[in-house]
Amino acid sequence: MHQEGQLSAGSLVRRWFRMLLGLMIGSVTGMAGLAAAAADVGVVRLTEYELGRIARFDQAVHTNPLTRRGCRRYLAVRWLVGALGAGVIYMLVFWYGVAVSMVTAWLLGGDWGFIEEDDRVSLGLILLVTVPGVLVIFVTTVGVAGVAALERRLATALLGTSQQTLLRQRVAELTSTRAEVIEAIDDERRRIERDLHDGVQQRLVALGMLIGRAKRARSEGHMHALLQQAHDTASEAIDELREVATRVYPSVLDHSGLAAALEALAERASVRVDIRNELTESPGKALEAVIYFVASEAVTNAAKHADPSVVEISVWSSGSEVAVRVQDDGVGGADRSGSGLSGLARRVKAVDGALDVLSPVGGPTVISARLPCA
Repeated sequence: MHQEGQLSAGSLVRRWFRMLLGLMIGSVTGMAGLAAAAADVGVVRLTEYELGRIARFDQAVHTNPLTRRGCRRYLAVRWLVGALGAGVIYMLVFWYGVAVSMVTAWLLGGDWGFIEEDDRVSLGLILLVTVPGVLVIFVTTVGVAGVAALERRLATALLGTSQQTLLRQRVAELTSTRAEVIEAIDDERRRIERDLHDGVQQRLVALGMLIGRAKRARSEGHMHALLQQAHDTASEAIDELREVATRVYPSVLDHSGLAAALEALAERASVRVDIRNELTESPGKALEAVIYFVASEAVTNAAKHADPSVVEISVWSSGSEVAVRVQDDGVGGADRSGSGLSGLARRVKAVDGALDVLSPVGGPTVISARLPCA
């Protein structure tokens, strides 16, 4: 517990010194920014530098896309904060030097520049100077953090969006995403019900009818033929039921992971599927499921509508994101607003990802998704 407190205190001290260094640089660039704003030259580039400095020495500021007018206005005001920072730093250094000099002179019994050479520095003079000096040092030490916070607030007010506004936007986005996920789940349920009703159920009805006809058959040969048809129909019903179950959720994804699930997808596909999986570790079950369904839906759509000769699935990690890309050499013209791709977009958005569909007439069709991972 004591060690955690020391680490926390050390982190605060390091952050304070970073802010101090950032204000020292900002006090110099403030006047340069004022000159740039007056001449209207290089204001966007200098603003980008200032935002990078704030992010490096303090913390990042959320800004809207920079405009020349907004950057000029920001630089025209920011020099005041730079001047305030310079004043705080000057007071801090000056009074710290005074306090150290006075205490050193008293301890060593020497002279100090403010008194005659033949006089000694008295303890009363020490207290008279150092006590207010210590108070000023404390105020300016806190002032460093205050000026840094003022600099962030100024950049946010003139260039960006406040944390409260971002929070409201995020809440609205999550509310919308939740509604879209519920809608996607309902669409998937209707799709499963339709597949069961139009596929498996019809085959089971046909199976029952074949068995009934076999029971009423008058010849043994006719009965065996009907039973063979019933056997084939049962096999087809089992395969179709397995396909529906796989579209709901592939059990191999839990048992063997994403690589095995993609291999099973390629084996079941009616077209050639090439897989390039560069993931060295699992991104998590939730993201694995989204990656699988992106690939599965893309392969299914390509096989049904695009008549491709090959479908390529690529999965890789890019920084804090996982990317999946499915490309086919079919006829193109995929409709992003269709039920399959729109449901897939909602599924991707539910994990804060982004889906992109590029499908010009004549092909190729490229479906890609970027998914943030923890």
